[in-house]
Order: sequence, then C-alpha cells, then structure tokens
Amino acid sequence: MRLHIDIGHPAHVHYFRNFIFEMNKRGHEIKVTARDKDVTIRLLDEYEIPYVNRGKGKDGLIGKILYMFRADAKLLKISRKFKADAYLSFASPYAAQVAWIRRKPHIAFDDTEHAKIARKFYLPFSKRVYTPYCFEADLGKKHHKFNSFMELAYLHPKVIGSSLDSHPDVPKEPYVFLRFIAWTANHDVGQSGLTLETKRKIIEALSSRYKILISSEGEFPEEFKKYQIKISPSSIHHVLKNASLFVGEGATMAVESGFLGTPSIYVNSLNAGTLKEVERLGLMESFRSSEGVIESVHSFLSSSDEHESRRLEKIKLIENYIDPTDVLLSLFDNDSSNLANM
Repeated sequence: MRLHIDIGHPAHVHYFRNFIFEMNKRGHEIKVTARDKDVTIRLLDEYEIPYVNRGKGKDGLIGKILYMFRADAKLLKISRKFKADAYLSFASPYAAQVAWIRRKPHIAFDDTEHAKIARKFYLPFSKRVYTPYCFEADLGKKHHKFNSFMELAYLHPKVIGSSLDSHPDVPKEPYVFLRFIAWTANHDVGQSGLTLETKRKIIEALSSRYKILISSEGEFPEEFKKYQIKISPSSIHHVLKNASLFVGEGATMAVESGFLGTPSIYVNSLNAGTLKEVERLGLMESFRSSEGVIESVHSFLSSSDEHESRRLEKIKLIENYIDPTDVLLSLFDNDSSNLANM
C-alpha cells in the first residue's frame, strides 16, 4: 500500500510514528507531509522519518482558510506523484480534501470535541473517523470508537516498558515541570488558563523543594527564562515521566503525564471527553481557571510521598487499554480495496 500521512502538530508525530515504523517493516510505502509548527519538524528529523515540509500555516480563521487552498494544492501535487492509495491524518482538512479530489479513502482520528470549525473542513471528505471511547460528540455513521486514548499509541506500557526511566536530559535532582501555552489555536479563542500571578505563586511554592523546569509556547516570559527547559524534543516524555509533578495549560502534556504516572494538574477553561475520563480514572486533576490551583499544589507538597507510591498503581491501570497502533494496522496493513469499499 502507498499511504499518505499528513501531520499538523508535534503530537501527531507521536500518534503515528510507531505505525509508520511498523508499516515500513511490512513493506508498505509511506509519504509524510508536515506543517512546520513548534517542534514538529525537529521530531521528524530526530525519529528519522522522511517528510515534505508544507509550510508554517497561518493563525486566525481567515489566514487558515487561505492557507488551506495553498496546502491542498501542494498536497495534491505530492500525492499525485506518489500515487497514494489512501490517506491518514489527525483531523487534517488538507489530507481529507485531497483524498476526496482523488477519490481515495481518508481515515481521520480525532479526540477534540471543541474543534468544531476544523471538523467542518475534514469530516465531509473522510471515509471514517476514529475517536477514543470517551469522545462525547456524535459524528454520525462514519464515527467509530476504540477502547483507548490517542496518547497510548506511544505511551502504552507494552510500548515503552522501562525505556523512559533514564536519559541525559533528565535532571538528577527532584524537579517539577510547568507548561504554558500560546492561546493561538482557533479553539483557544476566548479561553484562558493560569494567570501570571498564579504562575508566580506556583513557582514560589515549589522552588524551595524542587528544581523548576518550564516549557512555554510563543515568546518566553522574561521573568521565567531562568527556568526555561532546553532539551531534545524527542526526550520530552523521559522528562515528564521522571518529574515529581506536572502543572500546565496544555491538554496533551497533562494527559501524557497522567499516563506516565506523574501527578498532573491541568488548568484550562476548555474541557473534553478524554480529559474528563483521565480525571475520572484518577490520573489527573483539572481546573477551569486558576482558582483552587495553589491549594492543589500545596496539597501535593504535603503528600508527595503518597503520590510517588501510586505511580505503579496508575501505570497498571492503563494496561487494560489497547494500543491505538493496532487499530491502524488492522485498517491499513491489507489490500487498499478494503478501504475503498468502506
């Protein structure tokens, strides 16, 4: 099979990388196109996954629509030359639309209920949409749910084993990891997370006992630069797994930390089925605003030994879920006519 995969975010590299490696082993041909967003390109380089850079994209609704026409044209040219049999993405309108133009199947994955605008541009052009079992929206006849979470495609215990236990980028002293986001995505409009004052209070409360590491999208706040983490993008999960605590506005890292057994505090006015389920499982604590966050940090400080003892218990819990890569392999490791006849 000749499969075209479009990647628009660093997380998508992780969602699909093990699938790409396995498909290559099985003799399939993979073409990857990628948006130059954050550390996406660096991750692809570090994992030695060949790709075509489709540009940085645009922010804002109008900019994104204009970019869509350019990206569609570029992907269409690439995939015609590649002669793709099928397309795969995490909610990429470009892959979906090009697949529709070429009368080829596009399979989408999605776990973000509030990304309603983006969904209007990929769903009509897709054959199927796969989501975690806890996804709350009904996407119609094309919608299929699987018993897992997207993050377990690379963080499932059977996949990582003990491979994240040590790494040169992991500090030797106890540390906490803070993540601040840029609030530029369409679904971030009108949303909020940690106030500047709360960020300062979190750092003040934790710095007496822990080394502070901060990752921040966009321009890094000057007063926090001394805490800025500078690591290889592919080592981020080593750092999250070995952290004593995660506090942040980014949903992906908050969920990842929970799956890795690290106490996780998520602060964002946005919510989703995956986030609610991870919290219900006791893997994460979430707040819709800064209110209550400092109290939660102090609670962690007073019971950090208890949190440490629960790491193995948490990891054991997620062994019951499937590896999403197996879902992908069952779809694509066969004759492409099976996809066309969906």
